[in-house]
Amino acid sequence: MIAAIWHSYRRLPLWVQLWVAVILVPVNAAALAFVTQPWGGWIAAMAVGAMLLNGAIMLAERGFSKLMALPHVAIWTPMLVLVLWVLAQDIDPAYRGYLLILLAVDTVSLVLDARDTRKWLSGDREIA
Repeated sequence: MIAAIWHSYRRLPLWVQLWVAVILVPVNAAALAFVTQPWGGWIAAMAVGAMLLNGAIMLAERGFSKLMALPHVAIWTPMLVLVLWVLAQDIDPAYRGYLLILLAVDTVSLVLDARDTRKWLSGDREIA
């Protein structure tokens, strides 16, 4: 199963592989470093929670599919609303910097994920 998931990942376009491994996963996982900040526990739970659901989808489907966009859309959309609300508060500068990066990265992701969700809902259930 792990080999099938790895091969599926490697069949994704190189830019997607780099986006996921170098930017998307590390930026969202970094939310765990800010759990003690205002609303940091909620933000970390949503940032990491969407990725954990993707892990379950990868295991069930034995690879990467457009279904993996759905947890991002469902969980990161309200998370980014919360992030915007927290950014309007007086918060630690390091936390503010992180939230701005999270906001930028996950906004880009949601643009891509909205397209993939639409394709999956339209019947594109192919595994990479």
